Amino acid sequence: MLTPPAPTRWGRYSLEWGQRTYIMGIVNVTPDSFSRDGIATAGLSQAEIIELAVEKGLRMVAEGADMLDIGGESTRPATEGAEPLSAEVERERVIPVITALAQALPPHIPISIDTHKASVAGAGLDAGAAIVNDIWGLHADPALGPLVAERGVPLVAMSNLRGQPRHEPLADVTRALAGSVQRALDAGIPWENILLDPGFGFGLVGEENLRVLAQLSELRALGRPLLVGTSRKSHIGLVLGTPVEDRLEGTAATVALAIAQGADIVRVHDVRQMARVVHMSDAIVRGWRGYQQRKQ
Repeated sequence: MLTPPAPTRWGRYSLEWGQRTYIMGIVNVTPDSFSRDGIATAGLSQAEIIELAVEKGLRMVAEGADMLDIGGESTRPATEGAEPLSAEVERERVIPVITALAQALPPHIPISIDTHKASVAGAGLDAGAAIVNDIWGLHADPALGPLVAERGVPLVAMSNLRGQPRHEPLADVTRALAGSVQRALDAGIPWENILLDPGFGFGLVGEENLRVLAQLSELRALGRPLLVGTSRKSHIGLVLGTPVEDRLEGTAATVALAIAQGADIVRVHDVRQMARVVHMSDAIVRGWRGYQQRKQ
């Protein structure tokens, strides 16, 4: 078994890899999220949206979330009707929510801002975010890497194979992640602050997602912690034949198997149920250490 990466420590936060699996709760400040849980629905005022987001975030933390991921732009592909969002509109959606959550959350709970735009990330960090989650792995905005380096915060770099030449799923993901690692290092982001996401559903099609999940442990050779986001995604619906709102058990299976394959963070919509899956999986996979860490 590979030795876990060294801890990631910044500001008042610390992530101790290998001891337990961290849970990232998803707060979508969007009207058009694929998961149908977007808070910014038609007819709500900004004050109502902020109130709902804070309520949801606090509930997720009470249910077991170790961090929250706040996003204001749908990541569905354009073929499914998602429209690119301007930085101005994205900031208008997420910054008030991050500001309110930063004031309401316990001080040890970091907020991640889910964006590939440097201007949005900078505003999010100013508002209280402490992690940048980039679905394009530093391939979209050349200013994002230097910004993250300057701020001294962790980066989640995701493999995004949309529009890329394809060969073999795991090799493609590995190559994309290795490229993102190099971009991060070239930008001055410390090795310890780089986290990697295989990008399930982002250019991986159907069964390819299952094949990469089955071989997830091979990505540990990249030497960085792995964040896995399979929650409610289409490959679960492909197997079970269920709509997006009925993929709880399928998500649970992918979370458990991801932990068995070495996942360090799981990004989920249904925190209460997935926290139980994580606790049980940690108790098995980590020889009780993960379970005991959560009991403390």
